[in-house]
Amino acid sequence: MKRIVDFRSDTVTKPTLAMRKAMAEAQVGDDVLGEDPTANRLETMAAEMLGKEAGLFVSSGTMGNLVAILSHCRWGDEVIAGDRTHLYNAEAGGASALGGVSYHPLRNNESGMIDLVDLEQAVRPADGHYAPTRMIALENTHNFYGGLVLTPDDIGSVSNIARSHEIPLHIDGARIFNAAVYLEMSVAELVKDADSVTFCLSKGLGAPIGSVLCGGHETVERGRRMRKMLGGAMRQVGVVAAAGIVALETMVERLGDDHANARRLAVGLSKIPGISIDPDSFPTNLVFFTVDTDRQSELARCLDERGVKVLPRSPRWRMVAHNDISTDDVDYALDVIDNTVRDFAIS
Repeated sequence: MKRIVDFRSDTVTKPTLAMRKAMAEAQVGDDVLGEDPTANRLETMAAEMLGKEAGLFVSSGTMGNLVAILSHCRWGDEVIAGDRTHLYNAEAGGASALGGVSYHPLRNNESGMIDLVDLEQAVRPADGHYAPTRMIALENTHNFYGGLVLTPDDIGSVSNIARSHEIPLHIDGARIFNAAVYLEMSVAELVKDADSVTFCLSKGLGAPIGSVLCGGHETVERGRRMRKMLGGAMRQVGVVAAAGIVALETMVERLGDDHANARRLAVGLSKIPGISIDPDSFPTNLVFFTVDTDRQSELARCLDERGVKVLPRSPRWRMVAHNDISTDDVDYALDVIDNTVRDFAIS
């Protein structure tokens, strides 16, 4: 069988044996009635880990962010978010299409932050001409900028402005545990100034399905109604929530291994002629680079045929380290990429 290593995303991870066992043996009930003990345990565990009052299991990070927006905002309101964030760029415009909420994008700088002066000026005055600003959103780690990490000080500086205007701060923390591991701190300390946070179980934590929205009781209870409205209220959901519990219990600390493998990958790529990359720009598990060829699609297809799957997003390519990628997989991929790029340079 041909060897295949898949670097396209950490969403391609397969559930571990412990997760599969927990799923098979999960105690379940009707979650819409609040009677699924495994889902309830996951929500409580997640809230406690993030230092929030309550949690809500949702099917995906996109749903988690949308539920958060619909919980904080009403029809005709506005959300401030960075112009390079996943919430603004890659979630199908759900807040506008389904909630009547408009986006107010601010320029993200190269650290993944938004300028505080820009933010202060962007908050709408109490004037009937404007859509009221009802939520501010940050992303941590920041996907577009290669998994860069926002610190508690970064988050706190935005929170100070948000609170001065009585506006909730939401964090799209799809990979928030990667950020916490990189900073060597608890995730609760990292997000202490946020009013709500979503995080994905199905990325670096390796579960097959799901995300959790955490925040205050009122936000989460409104979110539960929004989840129902979106068709996301599931019944015996403990079957998949069980994998999320295992993920939180066993997969957080090992994220440092992914960061080390990403670093190894980035350094290796920097030694391949025709590839441009700054290895020091990628602190967590995401790696971005450019390839000097006008045959991008053909090169990506050739790598795929040779067993190395990457995500060739123009103008940069992305590779992601995760639980199903070993150090040996990284070295194997580097050999394949080196040989393939050289073949293209010659042909």
